[in-house]
Amino acid sequence: MSVSIPEKAKISPFLVFYLISSMQIGIGVLGFQRIIAKSVGYDGWISVIVAGLAIHVSIFMMYKIVETVDGDFISVHTYLLGEKLGRLLSFFFQFYFILLAIAVLRTYIEVVQVWMFPEFSTFWYSLAYLGLVIYIILGGFRTVAGIAFFGTVLPSYLILTFGYTIPYDDYHNLFPVFNHKFSEFLQASRDMSLTYLGYETFLIYYPYLKNPKKSKKFAHLAIISTTLLYTVLTIVTFSYFSDKQLEKTVWATLTMWKIVELPFVERFEYLGIANWSLIILPNICISIWCASRILKRTVKLQQKKGVILICLICLVGVSLFDNRDQINTLNDMTGKIGFYFHYIYIPILFFAVLIAKKVKKK
Repeated sequence: MSVSIPEKAKISPFLVFYLISSMQIGIGVLGFQRIIAKSVGYDGWISVIVAGLAIHVSIFMMYKIVETVDGDFISVHTYLLGEKLGRLLSFFFQFYFILLAIAVLRTYIEVVQVWMFPEFSTFWYSLAYLGLVIYIILGGFRTVAGIAFFGTVLPSYLILTFGYTIPYDDYHNLFPVFNHKFSEFLQASRDMSLTYLGYETFLIYYPYLKNPKKSKKFAHLAIISTTLLYTVLTIVTFSYFSDKQLEKTVWATLTMWKIVELPFVERFEYLGIANWSLIILPNICISIWCASRILKRTVKLQQKKGVILICLICLVGVSLFDNRDQINTLNDMTGKIGFYFHYIYIPILFFAVLIAKKVKKK
């Protein structure tokens, strides 16, 4: 069941930290605060932590799954269902990764259109951006991992800019704590699904890791770092905005950048939005790489051709969504599918693999 990957194509275990972090820090950072506040108000920071802890369990399950079959996601399905049925089931999962790429790119373009250039062309920007994505992916998975590294490290200075809100923060907004029902906390944690999506790509690139067992600590460190980032950002946002203000603020993170004053730039949010094009680049590259990898493993289509085909599908898909309601529906649908994939399908797969292992031993 193992997948044979040349040693020169593999990456070091520590890069898993950047592969996971870069997927989780994407377009959702710009406006997740208002969404979770709808369910639990300013207790939302607790739900961010709960959702982050749940991901550690999911990561543990995913490692057990791929270690058992010594292969990737497609190998798992083949192990459980046989060659034909396993490939058929795996084939449909490529559409999830395509949908993820479309959601990220279209939401980013919407931000640019609302905040900077109202007449900004969705089609032409998508065409140029996906051309860059094709160029990166055709360089191999090591190049994709390198983009994940730079997409995490280079824009990391943006974290410091939220310090400008500290003089205006009112931490009394966070009290009283635990002022909502348990079911409401669970709903808010579920609403974080779209923001936390992306770490499931690990199931596809697992065979590309050198000494994959050593990568476990880096995977969990990545989850800890993103959970900490989202928790701090949530607390800063809730302290800065009143509940009435946050209800009317779609992109809270961008709005907080309005108070940043630097001698060389008047509107810092423009600089932040421009930097975000680098932050979402690994999101789209890794998602499309995973989709093309599934296509190669299931229908034996050459990955280079698969990448071009998938990017054309993404180009058409991005162009189909014109307004806020349609884009919101796209994001909701992606979030729901991701939620079911993480918290229902992964556990089912985990127990199915354990049972199949015992049965095959006998």
